[in-house]
Amino acid sequence: MNESLLAQLRPITAEEQAILDGSQRIQRELYTSRREFVVDSQKLLEKGQLIEIRPHTRFIHFPRHRHNYVELVYMCSGTTRHILNDTETVTLEEGDLLFLNQGVYHEILPAGREDIAVNFIILPEFFDRSISMIERENVLRDFLLSTLSGTGTDAHYLYIPAKNLLPVQNLMENMVWTLLHGGSNTNTLNQTTMGLLLLNLSQYAEAISRDDPNQQEQNLVFLTLKYIDTHYKSGTLAEVSAQLGCPTYVLSRLLTKHAGGSFKDLLQQRKLQQAAYLLANTPLTVEAILDSIGYRNSSYFYRRFREKYGCSPVDYRKRETQNKF
Repeated sequence: MNESLLAQLRPITAEEQAILDGSQRIQRELYTSRREFVVDSQKLLEKGQLIEIRPHTRFIHFPRHRHNYVELVYMCSGTTRHILNDTETVTLEEGDLLFLNQGVYHEILPAGREDIAVNFIILPEFFDRSISMIERENVLRDFLLSTLSGTGTDAHYLYIPAKNLLPVQNLMENMVWTLLHGGSNTNTLNQTTMGLLLLNLSQYAEAISRDDPNQQEQNLVFLTLKYIDTHYKSGTLAEVSAQLGCPTYVLSRLLTKHAGGSFKDLLQQRKLQQAAYLLANTPLTVEAILDSIGYRNSSYFYRRFREKYGCSPVDYRKRETQNKF
């Protein structure tokens, strides 16, 4: 990370000084007023803010907690070890990212003086503009959206070892710099930067997975979603399982666990997304679109399309055409 940014993040905070002076606990009142340890965005964000940063508290074990917002941890220097959902351990090294939605239980082992991490406090609505920058629906975008904006009980997280991805590093440093220096357009600037970050993460999903052999389940899901995104016309579970060297029954279970649906469900979803994109952006007939996405059963397509978009393909095209003018 840029040294001038590190210099602004490195100083000992009042809470850390109390720990160095002998305190055996974090100052819980800084984070929550609840009985259950749910870190509260209202404690950390000023009114009207959608995003803020604070350096991670070093020198002490940060106890088990959840958040009522999306947290992004960016490792600026050194390392930190994170325990997720009581069972999974992730070690962040310089340049790594960790996205946590509101369902994840999280604790952090003690960090040293040069183990500098930044915690982004992000309200789910912050991602509205960012997600819209990904031009069209795809299953990778849906996976990111469910992970980043999930408000239910599902505990989703994304661990991304990105230290060798220069565009990702540049975008993260841009967001840190903007939030440290403030300004009237901070939300807009960072929403746009986050959109570019998500575009890059989608682009580099395969490279991220290769660099992260310890997160095998997430890697397999990400690579399968990438396969679906490009092989939606005729892709099969057997083919991608063979490519990844993973039994079909194992891959099917992982997709249901991490992506919320079977391979068939996700493939059909991607076909419908592509059909909607072609209806809105090309003059192709519905029959030609059916052929291009690999649908053989037109009645089934019409039923599924109406279930997803609330109207027929013809009415969808009319609506999208009107919205452009």
